Amino acid sequence: MDFELISFKLCPFVQRAAIVLYFKEIPFRLRHVDLADPPEWFRAISPFGKVPVLRVDGATAVFESAAINEFLDEVTPGRLLPEDPLARAVARGRIELTTACLWHCRDFSLAADGEALAGQVAELQAKLDDLETAKAPGPFFLGEDFSLVDGAAAPLFVRLAYFEELFPVMEPARFPKLTAWSATLRDLPAVRRSVIPDFDEEMDALMRRRKAHLAALLGGAGAGPASIY
Repeated sequence: MDFELISFKLCPFVQRAAIVLYFKEIPFRLRHVDLADPPEWFRAISPFGKVPVLRVDGATAVFESAAINEFLDEVTPGRLLPEDPLARAVARGRIELTTACLWHCRDFSLAADGEALAGQVAELQAKLDDLETAKAPGPFFLGEDFSLVDGAAAPLFVRLAYFEELFPVMEPARFPKLTAWSATLRDLPAVRRSVIPDFDEEMDALMRRRKAHLAALLGGAGAGPASIY
C-alpha cells in the first residue's frame, strides 16, 4: 500500500498518526496544507475540513486520527490494541480521554486572562487524575508494551512539556505515573521523529497570533499581566 499523510504542521492529531507510522516503520509521504485556504482536492477528501487525512494508494481517504491508527494497526504486523474485546474497548475509551485532554491545550491558548487559564488547567488536571489512576504498572499505559493509547497520548505530553515552561500543569507529586510515562513517550524515537524541528518556535508564534493571555506570558503585546492568576 502507498500512504500519504495530509498534515498541518502543529496538529496534534496528525502527530498521532505520524507516531504510529514511524513506530511500525511504515513508509509514507507527508504533505502539508494551509487549513486557512485549503485546496479543492483537500476539500473533496476531508468532509470536516480537518487533518489528518490518510490517502491510501492515491485514492481512498481515511480521516480522523483514531480511525487512521486502527487501520494502520490492522494492515501491518504487530497489534497495538489488546486482543480481548473488553480490554480493547477500555483502551479506546482512554484514547478518547486523551483527546479531551488535548482540547484543553487548545483552550489554554485562547484563555482571555489568568483566571480563565487557571480554570482550564484545573479541568485538565481532573482528567489527568483519571489517567493517573488507570495507568497500569510499567513504562507504557497498558503495561510493558507500546499501544495506540500511548500513540494518542504522546502529543499531549509534548504540548504539556511546552506549557510547563510557562505555568505548571502536571506536577510530579500529584502525577508520578504520568510524569514517568510522559518522559518515556517523549524519548521514544517515533515520538521524537514526529515533532517538527521548530516546534517551540511555531508554538510561540501561534500563542502570539491568538493574542490571548499566553501572549503575555511569552512577552507578547496587549494580553494583560504576565501571570497565570
